[in-house]
Amino acid sequence: MNHATGSTPHGGGPPQRVRVTGPPRRRTAVTRAADIDAGTRLGEVYLGSLLRAQLGLALRVLLVLAVGVGGLPLLFHLVPALGEVTVAGLPLSWLLLGVAVYPFLVLLGWHYIRRAEQNEATFAELLTHRDPTGGEE
Repeated sequence: MNHATGSTPHGGGPPQRVRVTGPPRRRTAVTRAADIDAGTRLGEVYLGSLLRAQLGLALRVLLVLAVGVGGLPLLFHLVPALGEVTVAGLPLSWLLLGVAVYPFLVLLGWHYIRRAEQNEATFAELLTHRDPTGGEE
């Protein structure tokens, strides 16, 4: 194509159209997953933040479990009169340790999963940061 005359080399047909674009108008996503994959110091900081959040959550849930379930036998040992209480013909200790513990464990597990997923979503959002200038960071 001869750009000066706008014709093709063989002289036939209209000139081809050329698309001219400007700078990007949308904000582009900058992913930081490559920092984690490459083992950079920044990747270590990002991954460390997720691991600390997940470890803190696990320790808090474990503490609630230990106090909630592990504290029941201690409570019955410290307050012997509770061992003599019956509900519907069954000892209170059996009802609490044999029945009521399971809904407590389900709620605790539900809470843990929900919070762990929130931590992961926050981490993913941190890795896919939007640059307000539209360029690469």
